[in-house]
Amino acid sequence: MSKPLEEQLAELKRGSVDLIQEADLRKKIARGTPLRVKAGFDPTAPDLHLGHTVLINKMRQFQQLGHEVIFLIGDFTGLIGDPTGKNSTRPRLTAEEIAANARTYQDQIFKILDPQRTVIDFNSRWMGQMNAAGLIELAAKHTVARMLERDDFQKRYKSGQPIAIHEFLYPLVQGYDSVALRADVELGGTDQKFNLLVGRQLQEAYGQEPQIVLTMPLLEGLDGVRKMSKSYGNYVGLTDKPEDMYGKLMSVPDQLMVRYYELLTTATPKEIAALKSGGTHPMEAKKRLARTIVAEYHDEPAAKLAEEYFESKHQRKEVPASAQVYRIAEDLWICELMKQLQFTPSTSEARRLVSQGAVRVDGRTVTDVNFRFVPGEHKVLEVGKRRVARIEP
Repeated sequence: MSKPLEEQLAELKRGSVDLIQEADLRKKIARGTPLRVKAGFDPTAPDLHLGHTVLINKMRQFQQLGHEVIFLIGDFTGLIGDPTGKNSTRPRLTAEEIAANARTYQDQIFKILDPQRTVIDFNSRWMGQMNAAGLIELAAKHTVARMLERDDFQKRYKSGQPIAIHEFLYPLVQGYDSVALRADVELGGTDQKFNLLVGRQLQEAYGQEPQIVLTMPLLEGLDGVRKMSKSYGNYVGLTDKPEDMYGKLMSVPDQLMVRYYELLTTATPKEIAALKSGGTHPMEAKKRLARTIVAEYHDEPAAKLAEEYFESKHQRKEVPASAQVYRIAEDLWICELMKQLQFTPSTSEARRLVSQGAVRVDGRTVTDVNFRFVPGEHKVLEVGKRRVARIEP
């Protein structure tokens, strides 16, 4: 590892929220041997999105500093379902769904990580072999009182909402993953802090040196409010087509531009300062962000074509000649408009497409299922790639 200790720490701390404990991380790095850095991902959906990359980019930083990165696929924990942030028991996925999603993760992570320096593991490798006696021994390492300190469990308990016993197992199994892997560092989102600390406690209980916990912020989605999630329809997927990825990023609220640059790019402090001071025009800043991200997950030519497509279709309003013209006299619920245009067979199908981010109005992705199309103010409706209409009053 060629970089001095202080430079490594500064780089690793950049953009992070919690570092528990910094003094211990200094000691571990100072030993001069590569650290085992773990981050777990439950394959509960088939696609990774930019929200996931906040963590994966931090993994890459550790990797570039010479440390060993373990991308842990939670095929066992995925069967339990992470209760984090949930106000009810999460529906369980089947083993087949988990396996199919896990395969897509392996394909996508190497858009960021170095395949030659990445270990992919599955927690079913040790949890699948654990018998009932082993699970009871693991459960004996933690208390119900400590478990109920967790915010979401505490809220559900106080409000009388049920908590299934298997949900208590989730933090224990995630924590035991750190024991099985003898992790030096575990990365996670801020919503995972409790689970990561359980890992520290279990390592001590099993006679290991406790891992360092490093949390990263949760990235807000395209709606600017909720965290990026496929279930909210406010996400940018790593497998999105270049023009879709570019178009979605152009819909990011202006107030989130600095945050997206800080968490998703390698922009320098000087460049970030220019954004904060207004030294860069918001439209140009947004275009640069979109180009940068499309180029990273596709390539430079794809980014250039995506920008040309956006400028042609959305800035110059070059609507295809084949697009149908439809007239409405007053504002109309977008799902009803899609049905009237015969873009969808029903308003329920229209709702699904809106929530999935497949609908655009004047080039901006719409994810609000209650959105109303205002004639005169709004002009072009697109659903997917081939359904386009020009709406006139």
